[in-house]
Amino acid sequence: MKEYDFEPIKGLPEQLPPGEELLWQGAPRWGALARRAFHVRKIAIYFVVLEVLAIAVDWSDGLSMASVLSSLSWMLVLAGVSIGALVLLAWAMARSSVYTITSQRLVMRIGVALPMMMNLPFKQIRSADLRVYEDGTGDIPLLLASSAKPSYMIFWPHARPWHFSPPQPMLRAIPDAAKVAAILAGALESYASEVEDESQTTDLPPRVVSEPRLASEGEPLS
Repeated sequence: MKEYDFEPIKGLPEQLPPGEELLWQGAPRWGALARRAFHVRKIAIYFVVLEVLAIAVDWSDGLSMASVLSSLSWMLVLAGVSIGALVLLAWAMARSSVYTITSQRLVMRIGVALPMMMNLPFKQIRSADLRVYEDGTGDIPLLLASSAKPSYMIFWPHARPWHFSPPQPMLRAIPDAAKVAAILAGALESYASEVEDESQTTDLPPRVVSEPRLASEGEPLS
C-alpha cells in the first residue's frame, strides 16, 4: 500500500460534493523550494566564503598547499552534508505536497512524516496576492478571515515568510504561477458572485490582487 492510497482523488481526503468542480492541482517545484525556503544557494555561498578565508589564513601562516587542503576537508564534508540534507528535505516536501483548487475551496496536502490536509473554504479567504519569479515559479499567499486561525509552524514552509500575525498560508514555488493565480481569481470571483446572488452576509466576499509583480530570485515576499 502506498502512502496516499487512501485518497479517492489525489490530494483530497474524499470525493468532491455534487456541484463542486476540480479546477487545478499542482505542487511546489523542489528546486525553487530549496532556493527560496531553505536558502541552499545562500548557504553554499556562505561555505565558499568560509573556505576562501580559511585558505587565505592558512596560506599566510606558511602552510603547504597539501596541509591547507587537508585542513579544509572537514569543512567540505560539513557543507556537503548540510546542503544535501536541505535539498533532500525540499525534494521530499515538494513530492509530498499537493495544492488543489476547486470551485468552492482550496485544499493543501502538506507534510512529510505527518501528512495533513488543510481545507480552506473560499468563505474564509479574504484576499490573495501573487509574486512571480524570474524562473516562472511564484508564490500565492492567502489572507484568511479573522475566524480562521492558521498556525505558522504547521503550515511552514507553505506560509508567507515573516508574517506571523496573522499567518498567511501560501502556495509556494508553483510553476506557471500567473496562470494558477488567474484560475484562483476566477474561482474566487465566481464564488463571490454566488454569495451575493444568494444574499449571504455571513462573511465579506473575497478579493484578489491579480496584478503580478516580478521579483528577483533572492528577493523575499514581504
